[in-house]
Amino acid sequence: MKLTKLGHACWRLEKNGRTLVIDPGSFSGEGILDAADAVLVTHEHFDHVDASLLKNASPDLEIFTCQAVADQLGQIPAKVQVVDHGDAFDTAGFHVQAVGEWHALNLPDVPPVQNVGFFVDDEVFYPGDALTPPGRDVPTLLVPTNAPWLKGAEMIMYLRYVRPARAYSTHDGLVNEIGATLIDNWLGMEADKQKADFRRIPAGESVDIS
Repeated sequence: MKLTKLGHACWRLEKNGRTLVIDPGSFSGEGILDAADAVLVTHEHFDHVDASLLKNASPDLEIFTCQAVADQLGQIPAKVQVVDHGDAFDTAGFHVQAVGEWHALNLPDVPPVQNVGFFVDDEVFYPGDALTPPGRDVPTLLVPTNAPWLKGAEMIMYLRYVRPARAYSTHDGLVNEIGATLIDNWLGMEADKQKADFRRIPAGESVDIS
């Protein structure tokens, strides 16, 4: 499986000539749906879902997401399917399990929205905007590293709880060069402690995992 970091919180997974895109939001860059066979959307915030992009997508595209995002998209040419925590499905040659229900608490007066994470091919777990306990071993974790709802210590404790073999930074599109250096340092120190591969992948770059 080839894993490519797109902008901010968006990822492309490729296997056997098929392509799966996770969270194509407004900060994700250009051409993010190129060759996409299916899309997974964790929640309704605009940095994770560009509604206008999906509304103009091919009718052959399959979209899997929570009810709140489906309601936001309405009737569109692409096929939208609602999934909940515990659901499992196959799309674009990938096997996916839905994990989690709610976004992490953000502002004190703003109730959390729906948020469903995705475990792809028993290999890659992307929790969305949450620190959801996956309930199983995780080979590759896409770990949020910067957000209004997240402290650095919480990110580190999540890594220590999940203990993945690999963890790659996501939700990092709001940081400048100084912030990116901090993320690199935090992940590097924790990688040394856990003897694992924890790092930030620059946008546009890829890793091969198996």
